[in-house]
Amino acid sequence: MTTSLTWPQILAWRLRRQFVAGPRPSAEPDVVAVARRLCGVQAQVASSARLAVAVRSARPDPAEPDRALWDARTLAKTWVMRGTLHLVPSDTLPDLCSALGTLRFWEKGSWQRGHGVTAAEIEAVIDAVPRALGDKPLTREELVDAVVEVTGDGHLRQALTSGWGALLKPLSRLGELCYGPPRGGRVTFAAPSRWLPGWPAEPPPQEEAGVRVARAFFGAHGPATPEMFDKWLFGGVARKAVLKAWFRDLAPELTEVDAGDGRTLLALTEHLDGLAATRPSEEVHLLPGFDPYILGAPRDLEPLIPAAVKAKVSRQAGWISPVVLYGGRVAGVWRPERGRAVVELFEPVPGAALDRAVALVESRLAAVPAETAEEAEA
Repeated sequence: MTTSLTWPQILAWRLRRQFVAGPRPSAEPDVVAVARRLCGVQAQVASSARLAVAVRSARPDPAEPDRALWDARTLAKTWVMRGTLHLVPSDTLPDLCSALGTLRFWEKGSWQRGHGVTAAEIEAVIDAVPRALGDKPLTREELVDAVVEVTGDGHLRQALTSGWGALLKPLSRLGELCYGPPRGGRVTFAAPSRWLPGWPAEPPPQEEAGVRVARAFFGAHGPATPEMFDKWLFGGVARKAVLKAWFRDLAPELTEVDAGDGRTLLALTEHLDGLAATRPSEEVHLLPGFDPYILGAPRDLEPLIPAAVKAKVSRQAGWISPVVLYGGRVAGVWRPERGRAVVELFEPVPGAALDRAVALVESRLAAVPAETAEEAEA
């Protein structure tokens, strides 16, 4: 049996599930709880990640992410979904690595040629980095020196020092590398097995890990399709047999949903009553760039992003603009300017509700520290 819902209901439910709209949970979610519910917070732009957490908190603590990352180590920072930098709960990283490890993109000749390395050199890096990363996190320069020393291959130095850390991304997917605390204005890298508490001796089976990752995704970004999940996790290039197996195993927990636009979506059955009871939102919200609410959906999902304004939201080089939401749908974009939110609307929104949303995000901007030198380096 297929359940009928509307996109305004679905978007309103997502806003609530993602701690954007009320009612707020009885216990204020901390940064790890937010990252867990959202299935990670993209951190390519660190200030956007901090703001994504702050707008979901009644009392934002600017130091909380760093405490979770570097003191408690309950939060990890590394390249995961779509090869982009994220903050994720440390105890979910093994599942993400196991699931992502089913697609070994670095073994493709086209990827190797594009980065000017050979298959043998890639394997040498993958072998050398875990040996180079001891108990103490290393700066990029220290890690490169150690890898060159271990491999005896000076050609790797230029590739390993590329701004996007292309050769380090396979290590992050394999669970062999994550960020360590900044040192002297430089980022550092650590071995998750030594840095993160409770790291498993063996990676979880990918069949089980993939199902857990998919279940978490549908808990925040559903109802959705397997293809939407693939776009979010792999960028749309998952191995079809792997994806099919995960959804076969998750199928007993899913129910088909008709969104009224010709798509058949899937929802976690446990959420159907809540979805059906959700009323469309009349609220206005301002969310930062690269917010998980936008990144959890494909860019061509017109109920979320009208086709006519897609280019202003999903811009060149993968840049995702800060957005104004009305009823859960993108109604404009905004930019931070000297602590103020400068808004560009695509359609009318209620003035009083917009003023409240602007005041809220400006108060959070004041609480979010600016990008540091080491974060810009990342």
